[in-house]
Amino acid sequence: MAKHGRLRTYLLVAVGLLVVVGLLVGIKAAQIGKLMAMGKQMQASGPPPEAVGSAVAQAQTWETTVSAVGSISGLRNVSVSNEIPGTVSKIRFESGQIAREGQVLVELDAGVERAQLASAEARRDLAERTAQRSKKLAAGSAISPSQLDEAESQVKSATTDAAALRAQVERKVVRAPFRGRLGIRAINVGQYLTPGTLVTTLDSMGGTFVDFSLPQEQLATVKVGLPVRVTMEGSKEQLKGTISAIEPTIDPTTRNVKVRAAIPEPANKPRPGMFVNVEVIQPTEQAVVAVPATAIVHASYGDSVFVIEDKKPGSPGTDKTPDGKPVKNARQQFVRTGAARGDFIAVTKGVTAGQQVVSAGAFKLRNNSPVLVDNSVQAKPQLAPNPENR
Repeated sequence: MAKHGRLRTYLLVAVGLLVVVGLLVGIKAAQIGKLMAMGKQMQASGPPPEAVGSAVAQAQTWETTVSAVGSISGLRNVSVSNEIPGTVSKIRFESGQIAREGQVLVELDAGVERAQLASAEARRDLAERTAQRSKKLAAGSAISPSQLDEAESQVKSATTDAAALRAQVERKVVRAPFRGRLGIRAINVGQYLTPGTLVTTLDSMGGTFVDFSLPQEQLATVKVGLPVRVTMEGSKEQLKGTISAIEPTIDPTTRNVKVRAAIPEPANKPRPGMFVNVEVIQPTEQAVVAVPATAIVHASYGDSVFVIEDKKPGSPGTDKTPDGKPVKNARQQFVRTGAARGDFIAVTKGVTAGQQVVSAGAFKLRNNSPVLVDNSVQAKPQLAPNPENR
């Protein structure tokens, strides 16, 4: 009897375990079935739409320009130096001063030359008085004509000696060759200067040159008189000028031609050697299809945009959001880009005027992604943006 009781107990436990396992399997199968049904429903409804901003590709007319990098050079920029040796006795300028043409900048010690000049002028005066008396005596035949000739020769010789010494004294004075702004003083009083010693620099006023280089293939489109726009690095101000000269020869190493443009001197005059951006404005204009620069998706395999289109009938996913807004489709389109102007970039291939493209949020899309257009927060692109400095 005891043996049959234990067997019955074992059977009851086994049946209980089978019932529990069956219940667990049934619950798990129900859960899996529910998840599969939910997955099929989500697959049918498609991914949720992404909120993006949009813009319409516009047909615009842009001026044709040739861009280059240049540097500022003054109309005249010289290193002021002395011609002959001497000791600095006086300095008559300050660093950065505006000097007028002919202004005395430095005086060298000329005491010996001035004494020699005074002696030569005294000899000249004596020779002139002697020549005048000789003329009167020659008129009365008191002296021979040869004596008169000798007296007049003495006048010429004394005058020449005085003029040579006067020139020597004048060369001891360093003057500004033209009106301009002086640089930093490089000498001191009492310093001995050998010929050609740098005194300071002098930069002319009244205008400025911009020198830049262009590839030889641009030579046919560039000529003297074309307008240019010059922008200094770190400044929004644009200076306008014209091409004044084109180098007749092409550099055989770089195959570039050197071009010079003249610009008027602005209030904050650019300094020689400054780096600038130059745009040569061509006389012809170009019709382009322009999109905001934010619409271009750059990748290693090429540039592209997302074109917004209506969803095709029967395509997966919902056609409207719960609040009734239409859901559209974003198709990735590869493009070829051209020049940029302000917030816009020209598209030479891949987009036509009038097509709606994604201009904000394109980075989070893939081909044929559903999108919801919302233009309430994106900035409006401009050809000449001027953002506020905060």
